[in-house]
Amino acid sequence: MEALLDFGRASRIQLAVLVDRGHRELPIRPDFIGKNIPTSRGERVQVRMLEIDGEDAVLIGEEH
Repeated sequence: MEALLDFGRASRIQLAVLVDRGHRELPIRPDFIGKNIPTSRGERVQVRMLEIDGEDAVLIGEEH
């Protein structure tokens, strides 16, 4: 958030996320959500994109 303030005081800031896991540690929530996937804190979400990874996928696994 401090990095955003380096550009000056914005009248509005909107947040977009690919995956919303539902875990809130700060009083901030996304304005735009690609997919809502509730997970436990011990699970890891990996997003794969066709252009980079050769496939479109959302993978959920245990944190290592």
